[in-house]
Amino acid sequence: MGERGGTVRGYLDETPVWADGTPAGDPPLTAMQKRIWVLAAAGKFFEGLVVFMTGVTLPLIHQEYALSAVENGMVGAATLFGILIGASALGDLADRFGRKTVFIAEMALFCLFLVALTFSPGFGWLVFFLFGIGVALGGDYPTAHLIISESIPSRARGRLVLGAFGCQALGALAGTGIGYLILSGMPEIGAWRWMYATAIVPALIVVIGRLAITESPAWLLLRGRHDEAERATRRLLRRRPQYPGTITLRQAPPLHGPAESGIRALFRGRTRRATVLAAVPWFLQDLGTYGIGIFTPTILALSLGLSREHTSSISDVIARDIQAAQGAAFLDLLLIAGMLAAIFLADRVGRIRLQVAGFVGCAAGLLLAAVSTHLGGTGQTVLLFAGFMLFNFMTNMGPNAQTYLIAGEVFPTQVRGRGAGFAASFAKIGAVATVFLFPILLHGIGTDLLLAILIGTSLLGAWVTWRFRIETTGVSLETMDRHAD
Repeated sequence: MGERGGTVRGYLDETPVWADGTPAGDPPLTAMQKRIWVLAAAGKFFEGLVVFMTGVTLPLIHQEYALSAVENGMVGAATLFGILIGASALGDLADRFGRKTVFIAEMALFCLFLVALTFSPGFGWLVFFLFGIGVALGGDYPTAHLIISESIPSRARGRLVLGAFGCQALGALAGTGIGYLILSGMPEIGAWRWMYATAIVPALIVVIGRLAITESPAWLLLRGRHDEAERATRRLLRRRPQYPGTITLRQAPPLHGPAESGIRALFRGRTRRATVLAAVPWFLQDLGTYGIGIFTPTILALSLGLSREHTSSISDVIARDIQAAQGAAFLDLLLIAGMLAAIFLADRVGRIRLQVAGFVGCAAGLLLAAVSTHLGGTGQTVLLFAGFMLFNFMTNMGPNAQTYLIAGEVFPTQVRGRGAGFAASFAKIGAVATVFLFPILLHGIGTDLLLAILIGTSLLGAWVTWRFRIETTGVSLETMDRHAD
């Protein structure tokens, strides 16, 4: 294989050649690589399903428990607060105990809390179980990215990581759609329990599937477990006909990354720049993505006159929830379109350019939505939907996709889980804040001012991205290791 071929990344990126030295083309992914991708994508699907389903379940939960505006915010923010805690805590554990171990544990934890959620005996337990689900999903943020990017060729990293992350948008659409279908067939307040219950069996299947994957060879080698790393690499690259024929690993060149332990490792030299780039724009985009995403049904209801100050009957609550869910499901289609654009463009245009353009596009979409509140009739409806459609498309083409991708690429191997986890946790501070405060602010300061604030945070996100840019498109993860200082 040559000098480069003895490392894990060298074997993953190696291209077969004919006897005369002519490249034979990129080999397809192996069965194990495909399995890892599917199981990682499933975790992101469940996140979108549960988090965005809350937009449909919240009016029903509000009615069942007679919630105040603050309690509504607690329900919406509980899962995201759990993600905040889980991303940092479990991301660090993935560096210490292995990618596979945490990959399995987080999904088992998700199943446990999901079952408990469907039998919640009261409001306090409901919030606690939603928080537990968030902790499990938070661990999936860094771990899913790491286990994909450390197991596949560099040439496919961008589109495959984003493809898995894109399943969050599919989950969001599925969550809203499932909520609509269950509510249509079971028009009663308790229908929200059945909505969450639909994910239990699929999640158990994913747990079983994750038991059968390989550990990250790069992590094993970094830990000095050379023989296990070789076995994992052979199993990862098993294909017919077999290529490469033999695998003999050597330790990668010495790493020059941060020597400190703990969180301090993320704020030294070039790694400090990587931390700012990974965390701050993600925080700013989460302010809009989760606030707008979860409360789209509520905003539509308020803006289009579907909401009333006083509810006349439970049937009115359900009817308006169904109407708003239909509108939200339509808008969620643009999340999928945006993610498809991100997958296609990330390795062509580059992460940084897409993130900057996406932030600017989000601001434009929110501006259209804000202008629509001053109109009436058909003009208001058209402009409101156009604004939300543009926002959903641009956020998934740009910052919602690229922040996730960048956070798992800019850190050196020895702190990659910790760095990606910290970035996700820091981002979820924004998500928790906006989801908790959104229903309060929506009624306190109005839709206009709230959208204006989010326009400002989107433009700030574009500036921070460009100011601290580190382009990782086409760059080997081993290269990031050697340039960490």
